[in-house]
Amino acid sequence: MAARTKTAKDRPSYRCTECGWQTAKWLGRCPECQAWGTVEEYGAPAVRTTAAGRVSTAALPIGQVDGRQATARSTGVDELDRVLGGGLVPGAVVLLAGEPGVGKSTLLLDVAAKAASDEHRTLYVTGEESASQVRLRADRINALNDHLYLAAETDLSAVLGHLDAVKPSLLVLDSVQTVASPEIDGAPGGMAQVREVAGALIRASKERGMSTLLVGHVTKDGAIAGPRLLEHLVDVVLHFEGDRHARLRLVRGVKNRYGATDEVGCFELHDEGIIGLADPSGLFLTRRDTAVPGTCLTVTLEGRRPLVAEVQALTVDSQIPSPRRTTSGLETSRVSMMLAVLEQRGRITALGKRDIYSATVGGVKLSEPAADLAIALALASAASDTPLPKNLVAIGEVGLAGEVRRVTGVQRRLSEAHRLGFTHALVPADPGKVPPGMKVTEVADMGDALRVLPRGRRPRAPQEAEG
Repeated sequence: MAARTKTAKDRPSYRCTECGWQTAKWLGRCPECQAWGTVEEYGAPAVRTTAAGRVSTAALPIGQVDGRQATARSTGVDELDRVLGGGLVPGAVVLLAGEPGVGKSTLLLDVAAKAASDEHRTLYVTGEESASQVRLRADRINALNDHLYLAAETDLSAVLGHLDAVKPSLLVLDSVQTVASPEIDGAPGGMAQVREVAGALIRASKERGMSTLLVGHVTKDGAIAGPRLLEHLVDVVLHFEGDRHARLRLVRGVKNRYGATDEVGCFELHDEGIIGLADPSGLFLTRRDTAVPGTCLTVTLEGRRPLVAEVQALTVDSQIPSPRRTTSGLETSRVSMMLAVLEQRGRITALGKRDIYSATVGGVKLSEPAADLAIALALASAASDTPLPKNLVAIGEVGLAGEVRRVTGVQRRLSEAHRLGFTHALVPADPGKVPPGMKVTEVADMGDALRVLPRGRRPRAPQEAEG
């Protein structure tokens, strides 16, 4: 079959019959001569086909493919290895996104220093700071290593040149939105530039067997900035979360081609840097010698990791017609639902005209329904000014009918509470295997749960208290 040659007739095009102006799509009015109805099609779509080419590597049965090349190598930071699924795989590209000032650069500089060795060089490329600024941070967090190379570049061709010169096993780019290619039109951080920079670095990582850590910006809504294609191209997507006024930082996996996405890494922010927390439950608890009204403990699951958290509530007489409802670390809608359930199902009317403040300890955010029972008991304890029994944890979802529903991972939650010394737990029915030495009380509804409050001090309506 003869090869088809491209002619003017093969190209899809439209032309104005009055002035000859050409365009790739039809318009009702010619922009050149301002004539209406004169733009007509005069070309046909070209048929393009791709001929078969030479293959780079022959296809093999999947059982004969060498999987040792995808063996993960530790980053030197245990909490990050937990989220990555054991470490960094050669050729893997990881995107770490988070809000400004949360600690992304500090964490990755620490990782770059710990991952560098005689056999594995590390290249840290910064596009947002100067090399001297990064050196000052490295001095502060003790991230100096003779095999850690530092470069301040914003040109993609210069970054690729550094790869040829250093030949690193790990590349850290901070950030992908600050690097631009001179071959592509547009400002740095634009969709075309981000796509080109990420594509070039991904190709370089796969060809060299080099692991790459990319820092990404986020929008005001918390989503990763740039084209959505960026998240599809990379192998791992991580979110770095944390309140700027709290010490806790969480690294949460969103996408991972080499491991699970339900793992969470916990870090604590210090003046000397960011330190991984193997046992972070202590950040979310307040150790007291005596019990205090309005506090209740629960066990939440961050990924597959159980964390013991404390819920606090405070009620005071309102000085305004519309009482305040203030929350911190809790969803306002969940707290409002628990107030309605306590009033309607628990027969507690003392909360309706009082200011109510509810919060968590240590900056942790509780959004899963398993914390409902702890929120309700903390509110009831605050309303009656009666402390709950010491060493008590409450786990369960509360429905609008007042029933306490089952939640996932009850055994894992109870094991964590028992490890930390808690001896009594309120759980939904059928909790499974109970840790030895721990008293577990099954509750079916809010009426059963409120019985843990001492008799005679349970919250009542104001008219009942006067009588």
